[in-house]
Amino acid sequence: MTNRTRRMPRLLSILLAMAATPLAYAFDPFVVRDIRVEGIQRTEAGTVFGYLPVKVGERFTEEQATQAVRALYGTGFFRDVRIEVENDVVVVIVDERPAIAAISFNGMREFESANVLKSLAEVGFAEARIFDRALLDRAVQELKRQYLARGKYSVEIVPTITPLERNRVGITFDIFEGDVARIAGIKIIGAKAIRESELLDLLQLTTPGWLTWYTKADQYSRQKLQGDIETLRSYYMNRGYLEFNVDSPQVTISPDRKDIFITLSITEGDKYSVSDVKLAGDLLGLDDELNKLITVKPGETFSAEKVNASSKAITDYLGKLGYAFSNVNATPQVDREKKTAAITFFVDPNRRVYVRRVNIGGNTRTRDVVIRREMRQLESAWYDAGKIQLSRDRIDRLGYFQNINIETPPVPGTPDQIDVNVNVQEKPTGMINLGAGFSSTDKVVLSAGISQDNIFGSGTTAGLELNTGKTYRTIAISQTNPYFTQDGISRSTSLYYRTLRPLSINTGDYRIKTMGASLTFGVPFTETQRVFFGTALEANDIDIYDSSPQRFIDYVNTFGARSNAVIFSVGWSNDRRDSALAPTRGTYQRAAGETSLFGDLRYYKASYQHQYYWPITRSMTLALNGQVDYGKGFGGRPYPLLKNVYAGGIGSVRGFDGGSLGPRDSKNGDSLGGAKRVIANAELLLPFPGTQQDRTLRWFLFADAGNVYADEENINLGQLRYSAGIGLSWQSPIGPLKISFGKALNAKPQDRTQSFQFQIGTGF
Repeated sequence: MTNRTRRMPRLLSILLAMAATPLAYAFDPFVVRDIRVEGIQRTEAGTVFGYLPVKVGERFTEEQATQAVRALYGTGFFRDVRIEVENDVVVVIVDERPAIAAISFNGMREFESANVLKSLAEVGFAEARIFDRALLDRAVQELKRQYLARGKYSVEIVPTITPLERNRVGITFDIFEGDVARIAGIKIIGAKAIRESELLDLLQLTTPGWLTWYTKADQYSRQKLQGDIETLRSYYMNRGYLEFNVDSPQVTISPDRKDIFITLSITEGDKYSVSDVKLAGDLLGLDDELNKLITVKPGETFSAEKVNASSKAITDYLGKLGYAFSNVNATPQVDREKKTAAITFFVDPNRRVYVRRVNIGGNTRTRDVVIRREMRQLESAWYDAGKIQLSRDRIDRLGYFQNINIETPPVPGTPDQIDVNVNVQEKPTGMINLGAGFSSTDKVVLSAGISQDNIFGSGTTAGLELNTGKTYRTIAISQTNPYFTQDGISRSTSLYYRTLRPLSINTGDYRIKTMGASLTFGVPFTETQRVFFGTALEANDIDIYDSSPQRFIDYVNTFGARSNAVIFSVGWSNDRRDSALAPTRGTYQRAAGETSLFGDLRYYKASYQHQYYWPITRSMTLALNGQVDYGKGFGGRPYPLLKNVYAGGIGSVRGFDGGSLGPRDSKNGDSLGGAKRVIANAELLLPFPGTQQDRTLRWFLFADAGNVYADEENINLGQLRYSAGIGLSWQSPIGPLKISFGKALNAKPQDRTQSFQFQIGTGF
């Protein structure tokens, strides 16, 4: 009787471990009549069939059986695999591993569950995956790693496994987070030439202080420590210590896991000076030009900062000539006996390349042409790093984009071509202007308006402005085309009707109604400078009442309530900021003048504004703003009251009521504005914690000064009002937002102060 005709089952039991060889009972090959799978609960039978090297009607051998068991074990789905053969039927019996049905956390407050689940999935531990003890241990270690990165060294994590139906398990992590471990002490051993206290002031990590609750600088981080080590290295290298070295830092934690102690052992070495500076390599005949870019001079103390700056300057210069992949390496040759170093700048310009294409991406609303017309790097032209940077700045100054990123990848398969990929992230360009303030006299003061930039993605500003504030009411239809001609000449037109009432802080009443139309052209003279020419026709009416300020009554009685004017204007602007949304460096200048030579008004007005942005650190910017306005009447006429300027509030001198500074009416003490104005502002801009993705959200410390002077007065800087405070700025979806809390420092008895102010739709 053969194996095929016997009813007695023949058992093949093959048990595999990670490195074990399967054991098999010998059997004679046979033709498979059927295949059955037993023991599966979640796994599809087709999955098992897919790993079997045999099908019904095919010949089955002992080697194939061994191969099948190996393959099924290799899936990781099963804890045990057996193959039984009964009457030419192959029976695959499996014991499934449980699957993870759900993962939950108890006591976790430091992290969002969704983010933690994502990180656990990266180490192979996730819902619907096969449960494995080794993976569970890895998941616990990943959780601990995340808590340790936050400085919580006393965290305790206990996993609980709950069996569920259909061979599944639920995993619950019970977490006791504990307190954040603080840096209790930092020591620097080996500092001789420079005081330890001076070095400690350089470190980002520090012991607890009055501001560390905000900066988190007293929480240990390996990345921060590495950054501090590099800071120390740079500090010494910039002072001539070429052989400075930091040994492996020692980080210890107290037994209660609440205090961390850091010890840095350093070797200062000797101080070196520069003995010689020279260029080597392929200089392209530009020896004189490249030598002028080197700021390191013989006889000076060695400075790594100067050496790196010189290398970068040479690289940038070559980049402007089309050498996009140039390399400049500075190598010091050290003479330890003389304590000197000879520096050689090895220049490798590599190959000169040109731009194949300029690709625009990320713009879903703005048309490509709006971005392309700001590009100064042209296609099929030599690569110019300076023009690419200028292009980026010009695109940023449009104010349409949250972020601009430019990449220059080489073209595959070509040695001398690159593409310029411009990727933008658009921001809402519609703006709702809202303003409010609070004072003890007026409570809440509100105003509103609406406008639209970049209409239909064309780069054109057009819209209907409706301002319904209590003091100013405006209806204006305006349109600005920045590229009225292909040469970049802009054209702005507007029709407007304005009503000006007294500030809410005043007791007198009057109305100034202005109806007009204007046309202005802007002509670009350089990449950053533009000159404006314009004209406007205006009709003005002044309504006075018994309670009106005496100055308005006298003006109307002398010159009449109605006045028409033809106004000519000229202006100039120079915008060298790196961004219109959140500038960190550069300057902005604006000068403007207007005069009325025909009609009932005879006056001229000139103004000048200068802004300066200085990056103190990578994340901290000092912003300075100054503005002067000067107006004067001529032809026997005073400066018209309806052209007065005002100061006080956001945009001028915070901490004082909006428009409240300057001359007052002799009749009721109302604020009237003036013909002359001086404004000065300083802001220290800092990033808002946890908002690395939005560079426009910043908080700031500010100091303001300014005042307004009447037509007959001279500007007197001794009468300036001062204020200081703290604030927040943000390019919100509905427009630029500024919030300030200021303190008037030298308010006079007649001044009106206002501590809290906010404005949506205002600039610096």
